[in-house]
Amino acid sequence: MTLLQTALAIASGGVVGFSLGLVGGGGSILAVPLLVYVVGVPNAHVAIGTSAVAVAANAAVSLFGHARARTVKWPCALAFAVSGMIGAAGGAQIGKMVDGTRLLAAFGALMIVIGLLLLRPRKSGDNPHVKLSSANVAHLLPWLVGIGLLVGLLSGFFGIGGGFLVVPGLIAATAMPLINAIGSSLVSVTALGMTTAASYAVSGFVDWPLAGLFIAGGAAGGVLGIRLARHLSGHKHALSRIFAGIVIAVGVYVVTRSIWI
Repeated sequence: MTLLQTALAIASGGVVGFSLGLVGGGGSILAVPLLVYVVGVPNAHVAIGTSAVAVAANAAVSLFGHARARTVKWPCALAFAVSGMIGAAGGAQIGKMVDGTRLLAAFGALMIVIGLLLLRPRKSGDNPHVKLSSANVAHLLPWLVGIGLLVGLLSGFFGIGGGFLVVPGLIAATAMPLINAIGSSLVSVTALGMTTAASYAVSGFVDWPLAGLFIAGGAAGGVLGIRLARHLSGHKHALSRIFAGIVIAVGVYVVTRSIWI
């Protein structure tokens, strides 16, 4: 790895961490195109595997903070995460069998969909006391498992954390408030990232030194993003719309480049 690639890897990680800290999610979707088109990783599968490692690490750090704030609904979160890990393992296996160029084109299309979803305001549930127990397991568990499997499949296939799907999935399954869904989603994002990373690592599709640089840059960028978010707290919706626009634009670029090259 050249000195320039090292600097670009740290800077790209910083961009992802900064966006996560600033708008509170979705930043990991930028990791793969940054690794491919900025850092210059020639293999799409290596980019996906390496980004999965960074996604899992960043989510684990955020999970620690939410756990201390007691916003995690652990029984629901663990049920969702376990089923999601099963889906992610299958999705990663399928993703590795797909041609790299086609995989990038599909990833770009997903980015466009995500950007459009980010433009919609997040809905919150109205059951702050929800808890997976023997009294409601027959009702809640099928929803948690079913949605968890689907989210995990997509997460593993594309090598992303999937938080943008986990949060509404948890709310749909349990009607928990948004703050609890965000905290609980990080259990799944960490687990799904680790599952995808492990699958790609076994196949030799993880560049570990590059992942370390990306994580280091992400940690520094996250601190800056959180600080700026506090100063711009009154403009959260505007920031989210700007970020959604960036995701859509990058998605269009990825699709166009994948088709024409």
